[in-house]
Amino acid sequence: MRYAAAYVLATLAGNTNPDVSTISKILGSVGIDCDNAKAQKVIDACKGKSVDQIIEEGTKKLSSLPTASAAVASTSGAAAVATTTTNAGKGATKEEPKKEEKKKEESDEEGDDMGFGLFD
Repeated sequence: MRYAAAYVLATLAGNTNPDVSTISKILGSVGIDCDNAKAQKVIDACKGKSVDQIIEEGTKKLSSLPTASAAVASTSGAAAVATTTTNAGKGATKEEPKKEEKKKEESDEEGDDMGFGLFD
């Protein structure tokens, strides 16, 4: 993902034909070591495509990946079915109240890595 982002950044900056050294320079500017083979693979895959095409293709690929929230929803749905089935077998009509989980509140100080040190 970082190589594709560097390629898109170079293209948006006006470089119509980014090479490995350009991607390496962009990644190095934020402290990331560049694997030249991976950078070349991204360059080959993106060659001849507009930024819009690259983003559209990437979005399609990302939307096909499973997410953790989908897995949680499916397991909690299965638990609800099991509970309903058990209660129906006992003839019970009263449902147990759901327990609410408290979410940890994040402070502004905890996300220091998001600013990349630009605002210190």
